[in-house]
Amino acid sequence: MGHQQRASTSLAIRGSLIDASYARFREWSASGTGLERHVLEQSSLHFGSSESANEKIQTELRRRFDPTGRDLPLAVLAAGRCAGHLWRPILLWHLARTDVLLRDFLLNWLYPRYADGVVVLRADDVRPYLAQLPPRGLLKAPWSEETSSRVASQLLHVAADFGILKGKLTREFALQHLPDESFLYVLHALVDLQPNAREVVQSPDWRIFLMDADDVERELFRLHQFRRVHYEVAGSLAQLKLPCSSAVAYARELVA
Repeated sequence: MGHQQRASTSLAIRGSLIDASYARFREWSASGTGLERHVLEQSSLHFGSSESANEKIQTELRRRFDPTGRDLPLAVLAAGRCAGHLWRPILLWHLARTDVLLRDFLLNWLYPRYADGVVVLRADDVRPYLAQLPPRGLLKAPWSEETSSRVASQLLHVAADFGILKGKLTREFALQHLPDESFLYVLHALVDLQPNAREVVQSPDWRIFLMDADDVERELFRLHQFRRVHYEVAGSLAQLKLPCSSAVAYARELVA
C-alpha cells in the first residue's frame, strides 16, 4: 500500500456487497479473458431497489475490482461456482489489499483489540481511531461528526458481513477457523507478492483473519502432515512449497 494513498468512505458506506460482487464476477468471467472496456462497464444485472441505487452499486463494483488483473482469481473462482464460505474470505483479502481504510481498520484497530481480549465492540469505540487518520496522513482533513459516526458503524458492519464479528448493536468477535482452501489461496497470493517463506508467515495480512505468525505456522505444520503443503523450519530458515505456481493457478485448481 503506497504511503500517498488516502482513506475513503466508499467501501464502508456502500458496504461489503458480497453477493453483488460474486454475481458481477460471474458475469465478467462469462465474457472471457479478453474483456473490453464496454464489457467491464455494462451489466445485465440489477442491484438495489431503484435504477439510481443499481448504478451506484455498479459504479462501486467497477471502482473496487480489476477482473483482468489483480482480481482475476476472484473471477476464476466465481466462474467455477466456488462455495460462498470459501470465496468470502478470499474476497475480503482482495478488498483489504486495495482499500486503505478497510485494511488499516482491520490490521491496526480490530486485530489489536482481539489480541488484547476485548469482548464487546461498539461504533463509539471506533470514533477515536477515525479521528487519528488525519494525523497519520491517511486523511487530508477530519470527517464530519455525521460521516465519522456512519463510517464507524459501517466498518463494524462490514467485519460482521465477513464473519469476523457477530451481533447487532454491540459486536463480539466470532471465532471461526479459516477454511483450508481459503488459507491455501492466501498463501499462494502472498507468495506471489513475496516468495520468502518467513515473510509470508509473518505477513500482517493474516491479521485480517485474526491470525498471528504462530497461528499460521500451526496451520502450515498441520497441512504439511496431510501433505497439502511442504513446510520445513531449520533455525531461522524456512522452506515452503505450495501445490500450485500462483494464486490464479490455485484458483483454477480449486474449481476444476
